[in-house]
Amino acid sequence: MLIVTTETVQGKDLEMLGLVRGSTIQTVNAFRDIGAGLKTLVGGELKKYNDMMSKAREIATERMTEEAQRLGADAIVCARYATSAIMSSAAEVMAYGTAVKFL
Repeated sequence: MLIVTTETVQGKDLEMLGLVRGSTIQTVNAFRDIGAGLKTLVGGELKKYNDMMSKAREIATERMTEEAQRLGADAIVCARYATSAIMSSAAEVMAYGTAVKFL
């Protein structure tokens, strides 16, 4: 499945099928959250949170793609990601875009 952030796909005429989205809420375990809290005292990258967010983006993208496939889409245009904090160590990641069929 082709996924692009642009409104068009060069050289293709598109039929819009509709909005597709996928989301997930992810968290790290409590012990890692405590470790991350201590890391904020000395600074540096929070690698476990990076890993968590990367996995969340993958899952959200996969779910969005599955929804587009159910509609018979060839691609998703105008793809975007949004995040929000659910609680101190949990985040929601949403992937969304417009499913399209090539004409």
